Amino acid sequence: MSSRRNDKGAISRRSRLRPSGSVAVKEGAESVGAFDDTSRAEYVYQHMREALRDGRFQQGDRIREGEIAKSLGVSRTPVREALRRLQTRGLLDFGGGRGLGVVELSRTQVRELYAMRELLEGAAARLAAQHATPTEVTYMRHLLDESRSARDPQRLAMINLTFHRAIHVAAHNRYVVQSLNDLSEAMSLLRGTTYSMKGRPESADVEHRAILDAIEKGNPDAAETGMRAHIRKAQDLRMQMMQSTVGDLLRR
Repeated sequence: MSSRRNDKGAISRRSRLRPSGSVAVKEGAESVGAFDDTSRAEYVYQHMREALRDGRFQQGDRIREGEIAKSLGVSRTPVREALRRLQTRGLLDFGGGRGLGVVELSRTQVRELYAMRELLEGAAARLAAQHATPTEVTYMRHLLDESRSARDPQRLAMINLTFHRAIHVAAHNRYVVQSLNDLSEAMSLLRGTTYSMKGRPESADVEHRAILDAIEKGNPDAAETGMRAHIRKAQDLRMQMMQSTVGDLLRR
């Protein structure tokens, strides 16, 4: 629908970024010779954003300006501008003597992200309960049914992401969608998925179905309350994952 933002613009889906310690762009990107420097910077910027959203970066990955420029067929000037914009958005930084790299989020930053996610996702669920069409509800129900047959945590995480984005669209509010899209860039930096934790697929299914039931019944209070509780549970599990990772490192 019209509120769904197309962040990819005119960028080819065939060009992909991949993480490998240092991050480079897959060879074979389309020629951008007809672009001016401003257009080239936007071209690079959108590629980087897409890679962040798709999880092709890992926290701490080094970003090599020259490799990106060569792989995308542009000079270093637009790459530098695109990377500067990503720094401004808090997605890249200099640290640990490794040069420019993907931000490594602290526990405090993760809590802040989830606090914002709770507010925005709750608002989206409330609006969806007021504005979702029967077709949108049917699609969301289909996603939840599909998730019950999935076993792989990554597959479950992808269906979960699609379900949440369907709620965002069903809110029929372009500004909520835009805010959530921006937030998702930082959320995508988190490693792993809470769906790998024992019992999470089952509990998430119960939570999702309660939210969708409220949306279908046109009950905005129940939809928002259910969504906010769902995000708080996800945050608790994420913090447990981070604590477990720290413990594993200390035991090495």
